[in-house]
Amino acid sequence: MATAPGSAVEGSTLDAAALERVAEMARRLDQLNSLIVAQGGEIAFGEAFRGPPLDRPANVKSVSKTLVAALTGAALDRDLISGPDQPLSDLLADLIPEGADPRVGRITVADLLTMQAGLQRTSGAFYGDWVQSRDWVRYALSRPFVAEPGARMLYSTGSYHLLGAALSRATGRSLLALARDWLGDPLEIEIPPWTRDPQGFYLGGNNMRLSPLALLRFGEAYRLGGLWRETRVLSADWVEASWQPRTYSPFSRHDYGYGWFLTRARGHPVAYARGYGGQMLYVLPSLALTVVVTSDPTRPARSGGYVGDLNALLAEQIVPAAEGV
Repeated sequence: MATAPGSAVEGSTLDAAALERVAEMARRLDQLNSLIVAQGGEIAFGEAFRGPPLDRPANVKSVSKTLVAALTGAALDRDLISGPDQPLSDLLADLIPEGADPRVGRITVADLLTMQAGLQRTSGAFYGDWVQSRDWVRYALSRPFVAEPGARMLYSTGSYHLLGAALSRATGRSLLALARDWLGDPLEIEIPPWTRDPQGFYLGGNNMRLSPLALLRFGEAYRLGGLWRETRVLSADWVEASWQPRTYSPFSRHDYGYGWFLTRARGHPVAYARGYGGQMLYVLPSLALTVVVTSDPTRPARSGGYVGDLNALLAEQIVPAAEGV
């Protein structure tokens, strides 16, 4: 891929005038750090307005959940875990607190992927107490049930931390080693170390650091059914399964699959990853379009605020440009 800020790319419907309108709207968003728009595997627009350059790692916050979901798929592809229905009683038996509710052991990989474990959340107002605890896994597993497993989405980083710990236990390797081996190497991207809990488990679901260009390659691999430059990163079956609606977010009001939010823009299906502050990765297969946004990770970004602005940038400017409208 070659970066061509503010210019049209051969074979793309995106022209210079349309891209300039996109850039003008993006520049007005003072929380936005960088934007990449790629169509058909070619970067039509790429610019770092502020913050790190496009090739430098940035904190992608909860986009990490989508990366851990991909690692789960890679483990399934390698038969290192048996399937989405495998329960925690198989994967984390010795870490389940003594006297825990019997339902804890019945929580499945799919429940964690879709954040439908049923346990009280460890995100939002509960996040601080969780990460200040002495054992993040046991703390997450000891939360009271507020719903039955599989009943509804309860957005919780703890669910993905449990999933990351389960992957480490199933493979005998750290989440960092898995990320570098299964994503970093085939995509030829840098994945630096990130936060670890007191027991040494890498945080599953937050604070991973990837450059905008690295995120683009990750999104492109999903857009292409698990392939990157003829290298199989994930199975096509896993990509398809990831983009099937499985639950519903009460916050965004969008569907959710295995690590991806699912919606539409001007009638086109959109799968997107989202992180605190407005870290976004949008994939629109029908337009061969992949869009990366990095933002100030210290400022909130709600669906009705800044993230709403980003979604409008996609739907009102980028998608029409890609359609040739």
